[in-house]
Amino acid sequence: MSWSDTMRFARVFAALALAGLTAGCFQPLYAEHPTGAGNASIVGQMRAVDVSPINAPGGSRLNRVTVNVRNELIYSLTGGSGGISPTHRLDVKLTATQLQIIVDINTARPDINNYGIDGTYTLTELATGKIVVKGQTFARVSYNIPGQEQRFAGERGLRDAENRAAKEIADNIQSRLASYFVAGS
Repeated sequence: MSWSDTMRFARVFAALALAGLTAGCFQPLYAEHPTGAGNASIVGQMRAVDVSPINAPGGSRLNRVTVNVRNELIYSLTGGSGGISPTHRLDVKLTATQLQIIVDINTARPDINNYGIDGTYTLTELATGKIVVKGQTFARVSYNIPGQEQRFAGERGLRDAENRAAKEIADNIQSRLASYFVAGS
């Protein structure tokens, strides 16, 4: 065995030894085991978040989107289960925007639109009434408008864009809340 083979073997052995020593340091974020002595797991803490209804003008497109965001949040935080008394309350406010990105130069009709949601949220600890997390998030998704002859396809494209944006907003908020429950800040 040559000197270079011995050094290569030593490097591989050192890397494997280091990986073995640090393997116990990492744990899945949403694991069911407790995070520390006497603390509930992240899953349990997130299940104890009450998502308040999100206000929007009745009968508007934003009203349907707000219900979708709230449902996505409830499902992603609780996993579809319920029955845990809340320790925190999540309040969310949303605004929506639409922007024409590409316009057909021959007909002056939009070909591609951009749908956006801007959201602000606060997580309040119910025991103290203290706001523990305050943040902002946004989602921008584009959709095609196939033309005047296919106006229902354009409406369906807008609805799909709204659903994608709502899911993205809920995922962003869930990630931030998980970060708070892990790190405490």
